[in-house]
Amino acid sequence: MEAPLGQKQRPHEFPSITLSHLSSPAPSSASASASASASFAEDNSGCPRLRIHQLSSPDPVFDLDLQNIQIFKLGPLELLCASEETGGDDSEEKSFSRAFKIGFGTKVECKSFYSACEQWKLGVVGARTGEPLANGRLTVPKSKFDNKIDTTSAKMYFHYYGQLLHQQNMLQDYVRTGTYYAAVIENRVDFHGRVVVDVGAGSGILSLFASQAGAKHVYAVEASEMAEYARRLVTGNPSLGQRITVIKGKIEEVELPEKADILISEPMGTLLVNERMLETYVIARDRFLIPDGKMFPSLGRIHMAPFSDEYLYVEIANKALFWQQHNYYGVDLTPLYGSAFQGYFSQPVVDAFDPRLLVSPPIIHTLDFTSMKEEDLYEIDIPLNFVSSVGTRVHGLACWFDVLFNGSSVQRWLTTAPGAPTTHWYQLRCVLAQPIYVMAGQEITGRFHLVSHSAQSYTIFLTMSAKMWGAGAEQGGILQTSSCKFDLKEPYYRLSQPQPYVLQQDQQSNQQLMQSQEISPSIQDGTGPSIAVIPSHIPESLNQ
Repeated sequence: MEAPLGQKQRPHEFPSITLSHLSSPAPSSASASASASASFAEDNSGCPRLRIHQLSSPDPVFDLDLQNIQIFKLGPLELLCASEETGGDDSEEKSFSRAFKIGFGTKVECKSFYSACEQWKLGVVGARTGEPLANGRLTVPKSKFDNKIDTTSAKMYFHYYGQLLHQQNMLQDYVRTGTYYAAVIENRVDFHGRVVVDVGAGSGILSLFASQAGAKHVYAVEASEMAEYARRLVTGNPSLGQRITVIKGKIEEVELPEKADILISEPMGTLLVNERMLETYVIARDRFLIPDGKMFPSLGRIHMAPFSDEYLYVEIANKALFWQQHNYYGVDLTPLYGSAFQGYFSQPVVDAFDPRLLVSPPIIHTLDFTSMKEEDLYEIDIPLNFVSSVGTRVHGLACWFDVLFNGSSVQRWLTTAPGAPTTHWYQLRCVLAQPIYVMAGQEITGRFHLVSHSAQSYTIFLTMSAKMWGAGAEQGGILQTSSCKFDLKEPYYRLSQPQPYVLQQDQQSNQQLMQSQEISPSIQDGTGPSIAVIPSHIPESLNQ
């Protein structure tokens, strides 16, 4: 737990403990075993300290620097505290250890004290990781997050989400925020009197929603610097904030004093899985959720369908035309044209598109957050099978997602589907460098294969094939195949509104007009307006 910038953190107090000394020298004012109180607080220099008072004396029995103590669990109601102290005169310093047992009335109090100690220490000891010590360097064991995520990627990720402008972008997605609010408030029965953990709390808005719904207590866990702002927002809403504890740290590393009845989170990225926060959500379930506890959301679905969009294809292909110049300040750029062409087609496109560009009904891949394993998200392999509803040129695969809030009173879906109100996720399209041609009723098969990597994203391998169709098709095989590799970490943020769409009945008049003007039309695919500009050629390496 961290204080707002420029402010001291409020003391964390435990008014009823028992204290038993195990070492010498013990303070002269202390008895062997006595009732006492403990508090964690900062001194004038901002250093966190543990202060223990016997109830019979106003002066602290111990006033310890948290950098110099260790806490060990002796049992469900008892902890051992060992401190390294320094004493002596000006000519010589001697170090010695002091140990004492701390007893608690309940398991919850014991866990809370242990967790508070670790959290207060993290603010100081964690900042000193790697500094030279007398016997080497202070090291911290890597968490599951650190073992699978690149350090540079994690630093950039937490820096991004630590800025208010990016939180504002998400808060102003009223489809997203309004759906979460409705899902929580309409299902008060799931939150009232319950312990809630907000996984990746960000600004703390979902924690405040949960408090509005009557949560007994909310633990808002946030690893970025946004935790500081979340604490200020919670403090500024005292009627709600008194039941919210903001904890700065990673879900994989923090300790909580009690289990949660319900988890709430917004772990979705582009294509649902980008940023790999779903794995953290599943880890939170395994670490903190009681058996049969609820998750908001509880399920996610990836929707996929082939699409035809000549405008988009030409737009991407034309980007590489720069590299077809034979005399750019006396330099021939064409040797790099093939690589540039491949590079532009390796970027998945993030934008909003007209659902009428789809050439078949979508298929669905479901992720059940309540039962899946974290490892299930390391690699996702989805077989593709569609039947084209029109004769056209297929330019790739369109994707979007939705999530379910499976409340006891109301079930709500948050969708990013084309044609639905646009969200900050938009939709995603993987555009093939080599389109395939299909006829109405023709089967389209393939594979959509996502492999996670340490930059908190996925490499996408897409293959789409057109099968034989018509009479005797069952004896036939594949007519055309096109494959592409995409980096979900580096999309092309087109973010345009849906393109104008020409209805199929308008196509004939358009063709007649073009013929009367003696303009050679581009490919008429029956799903969109004609395009007059097409790439001069496809690099040989891609035209297989």
